[in-house]
Amino acid sequence: MKRRSLPVAAALATTAALLLTACGSEDDKSSANDKIAGAEQDTGKPTKSAQPSGAPAQDRPDGVDVSLPKDMKLVFDWARPEGENEAAAMDDAANFLRAIYRGVDKRTTEDAALTAYGTGDGLRYGQVQINEWIKGGWTATGTRRHYDATTRSASNGSSVEVAFCSDASKFYGKEVKTGKVVKTEPSLKDFGHYKIIMVKVPTGDGLWQASKVFVETGAEQCQ
Repeated sequence: MKRRSLPVAAALATTAALLLTACGSEDDKSSANDKIAGAEQDTGKPTKSAQPSGAPAQDRPDGVDVSLPKDMKLVFDWARPEGENEAAAMDDAANFLRAIYRGVDKRTTEDAALTAYGTGDGLRYGQVQINEWIKGGWTATGTRRHYDATTRSASNGSSVEVAFCSDASKFYGKEVKTGKVVKTEPSLKDFGHYKIIMVKVPTGDGLWQASKVFVETGAEQCQ
């Protein structure tokens, strides 16, 4: 398809903070002159084809359903870059995050969205995220905002680093069995800074996949 141009609040917060750093480093200090970590990584086709879906076209950017329930909102408050590759990589970095929370909602790591937008360490990161929510008996509700995005392309033209801030101060855990929403007091832990290495799928029509994820929790620069 052609693509478009935790039992108590404290425990839940701690688990979320640990998850964010599962595949990253809080001491990541890469600069504009550094090589992009993971830029040399090759990738192939998505490991699973998309399943038929009745979701609106805007929720299926690559023929893959990335729609979320109405009470789970991921907001991407950023401007797309002019470069075609960087714009596509940024779009699919957002789709990768949608795929993770779609997996949280569907209670599975086998959804087509995650295997379409994640590969290698990126795919494993998504699986860890989803599995921890499932094991805790949680899903998510509320609004998670992403902003201050920048992109940086590797010289090989097949890798783009997408960096951005996130604010989860209005994004909460919800018990699957009871529907109870556990709200926590806003704090620095709600703010994270992401660097996602997106790699272009050689056989895909403009499809990019997350190959590595680095996250700094308690990111003061994102407040």
